[in-house]
Amino acid sequence: MSANYFELDVWKRCRILVKEVYRITKGFPREEIYGITNQMRRCAVSIPSNIAEGCGRQHRNDSIQFFCIARGSLYELETQLYLCRDQEYISTEELALTLNLITECKKLLNGFIRYYKSLK
Repeated sequence: MSANYFELDVWKRCRILVKEVYRITKGFPREEIYGITNQMRRCAVSIPSNIAEGCGRQHRNDSIQFFCIARGSLYELETQLYLCRDQEYISTEELALTLNLITECKKLLNGFIRYYKSLK
C-alpha cells in the first residue's frame, strides 16, 4: 500500500505546521531550549514523519496506526500551544494562526484515515 507520501496534501500541510512551530519557538526563553521548545519541535516533526512511515507500511492496519499516532501528536501540539500562551511565550495571534493550521491538518488527516479504512 505504499504511496508517494510527498505528493499528499496532508503531508505538505503538516510540513508547513512544522515550519511555523520552529518559527514561533525561536523566540522562547533560553531556559526552555531543553523543555517546551524541544518538546514542541519533536512533536511537530513526528506528525509528517508518522504520515510518511504509515505510507511505507505494507499492511493497511499498520498504516492506519501510524496515521493515528500522527493525529495524536496534533492534539499534543495543540495542548502545548495553549500552555505556551498561558506562559506568554506566544501571542494570541500566533496561537490562533497555529491552531488554524492544526485544525486544517486534523481535517486532512482524518479524511486520509477514512480513505485508508475504506481500502480493501
